[in-house]
This record gives sequence, structure tokens and C-alpha cells, in this order.
Amino acid sequence: MPQLANKRHLITTVNPRSPVSEAYRSLRTNIDFSSIDEKIQVILVTSAGPGEGKSTTIGNLAVTYAQSERKVVLIDADMRKPTEHHTFEVSNRIGLSSILSQQSSLEEALQITNIPNLTVITSGPIPPNPAEMMASKRMESLLEELRNRFDIILIDSPPLLAVTDAQVVSTKCDGVILVMDQGKVKREIAQKAKSGLDKVGAKMLGVVLNNVKHKKNQGYYYYYGTDDTKK
Repeated sequence: MPQLANKRHLITTVNPRSPVSEAYRSLRTNIDFSSIDEKIQVILVTSAGPGEGKSTTIGNLAVTYAQSERKVVLIDADMRKPTEHHTFEVSNRIGLSSILSQQSSLEEALQITNIPNLTVITSGPIPPNPAEMMASKRMESLLEELRNRFDIILIDSPPLLAVTDAQVVSTKCDGVILVMDQGKVKREIAQKAKSGLDKVGAKMLGVVLNNVKHKKNQGYYYYYGTDDTKK
């Protein structure tokens, strides 16, 4: 399918003054103030299942961070069903899998987008062993190098309940944002997803509820504390 047919419009770029764009900026602010003693620099964004809007959320969050004059890199670590190369209209020939398999350098995989301050590392060719790649020492080394070069590192991972990739990489991050579609995910599924993160000691920063309806019947994004999935 042609790349343009898969293009995802980011509301923070096409309508930065909209209420939804403001909600993304509020999410950014809440993340910034979510930890007083520890720096939140590497953030994983995931969901319980597919189709809940995690990739759209992380794309818009990346834009809002870049708009705040911070150097941002977004890593598409969903090496099973990648989407960010469509969102930002860049090549997926070289990416994360290429770096971790030592087929290319970090410099070759860094792609500048048309949004100032925002760089993307796409997933690269789909490998046979994504979870093993996420758990590798090379992934740790890559994140350490990126910490020295960027202010914010955002990681888009596969859904939690589908594969183990998100749990594995969450242990290498400073915090995790869980995206849930309010009308799609049942409470017990949300609790199971959060429990999976708790088991590996991941730090939950909060939950984004997608498609919360208000009076005008529009999709909206809100940010909640980590205990919301337990209510």
C-alpha cells in the first residue's frame, strides 16, 4: 500500500490550538511534574491491546515536546506492526532492528522530520526475534547513547497483552504511559495490563483515556494518575 495512503495526521501539527492539542500539552506537563526527585527522560507508551490509539498518542506527545524547544527522538519499537514511518512520512528501510542487529549505525537510522526538534528512529525491517532484541545489551547501550544526545526519548511499543516486548523494554525506561480506549477495554483487561507492568517493576506515570466523550461527541484525551485502573 502506498505510504501516503497510510498517512496519519497529527492534530498537534494541523490544529495546534484545538482542545485536543491542549490536552496533549497538559499530558506533557503532567509527565514533567510526575517525578520531583528523578528525571523523566525515557518514556514508553503502550496499550493493553491493539487499536487503542497508542501510536497516535505518542506521535502527538512527541510533537508537543518538540514544540517546547526540547530535542526529541521517537523510537518505533513496535517491530511487529510499525506505523511511525507512515505518520512522519519517512523511510523504514533502516531503523531500530538495523541498529540492534548491527547492520547499520545509529547515525544512519536517525531521521529528521519536518517538525523542528523532532527526530525519528523507525522500526526498520521486521525481525524474527523482537522481544530478544528489546532485552539485549545493545538496546541498553542505544538508550544510554540517546540519553546523552536528546532531552526526551519516546518509545512506541507493541500492546502489553499481545507480546512481551513492552514489559521487557519498560524496565529500561524512566516511566510508562498506558493508553486505553474507554469504550473498548474492560476494567479487568486494564488491570491485567497494569499488573504485567507491576510484575517487572516498571514505573507507571499514568493512564491516557482515549475517546472519552463529551457534549459535542468528540474524541478526547485525558491524563490520570496511576491508581485509576484500580477503581
